[in-house]
Amino acid sequence: MQDKVTYEYAVIRLVPKVEREEFLNIGVILFSKRKEFLEMKYQIDQERIASFSTEVDIDMIKNYLEGWDLICKGGPQAGRIGALEGASRFRWLVASRSTIIQTSKTHSGLCADPAKVLESIFGRYVI
Repeated sequence: MQDKVTYEYAVIRLVPKVEREEFLNIGVILFSKRKEFLEMKYQIDQERIASFSTEVDIDMIKNYLEGWDLICKGGPQAGRIGALEGASRFRWLVASRSTIIQTSKTHSGLCADPAKVLESIFGRYVI
């Protein structure tokens, strides 16, 4: 148990029509302060998205998610938010918003390897 650390995660959702509150899970973002781990994994399945809504601009979605990925990595390429510590970047990414890209509420757990947990959660909720 001593080798396990806490982590938090949220599922990244595509919400084509915010007013309808329908969504597709397209990714996961996971944070562990003790492991200094903040990463996300996503998949843009164009065929699945098109069957859900033909009005989604796939390039815009890719740009949003690439920006989020830069924020996860931190540093100057992520702008002012990239200069913040990992916990603040995670909180900014998972904050409640009413845009086409949203996240679920955060969930927590214990793990020894956050990267493996990210893969597992991604496999469970996205693929």
